[in-house]
Amino acid sequence: MAHDLQDHQLIALIERVAARQLPGGRAGEAEAALRELYDLTSSKLYGVALKVLSNREWAEDVLQEAYLNIWRIAGDYRVALSPPMAWMGVIVRSRALDFRRRRASDRADAVLELDDAISETVAGDSADPMDTTQASEQAWALHECLRKLEAKQREVVSLAYLRDLSHGELAAQLKLPLGTVKTWIRRGLEQLRGCMARFA
Repeated sequence: MAHDLQDHQLIALIERVAARQLPGGRAGEAEAALRELYDLTSSKLYGVALKVLSNREWAEDVLQEAYLNIWRIAGDYRVALSPPMAWMGVIVRSRALDFRRRRASDRADAVLELDDAISETVAGDSADPMDTTQASEQAWALHECLRKLEAKQREVVSLAYLRDLSHGELAAQLKLPLGTVKTWIRRGLEQLRGCMARFA
């Protein structure tokens, strides 16, 4: 019952936000409605963004973007198609996924390959002991292969993966030319792939 009551409240607020686009609609009332909508829903929607991004700062940025989007498209909301929280949750989740894709495209393809390889081998979602043993062996192999890299290559590859830094961010942090950073990452990853292949 309380859930229905909150749904009615949220629907009314979304309608007030959308009403600014109707003839005679007032922006001030719509802004107040959006503020109230934010107060009632932001903590739950922040959780949605955080789950996708695992980074508080990014989740906050995505949440702001999502509410701007809700402001723009409130008139498209249809009660018959979706409860209000589900509708807003989809907006936040899709913004978070877009943000993650933008971050990923800013990194080198090779670093993304390494990211995927490490996720697959070290994540160990499965409780299967064979999988765990294999993941441990691959993690050890990765550690050994990283040790064989030159110090500068090991540093840029590790920073790119562990801190999720783009080439530009790495160059700024290490005070090196962008081309140098790209070359070190490319060569480092080529050596890593060759080394890992021998352990496969």
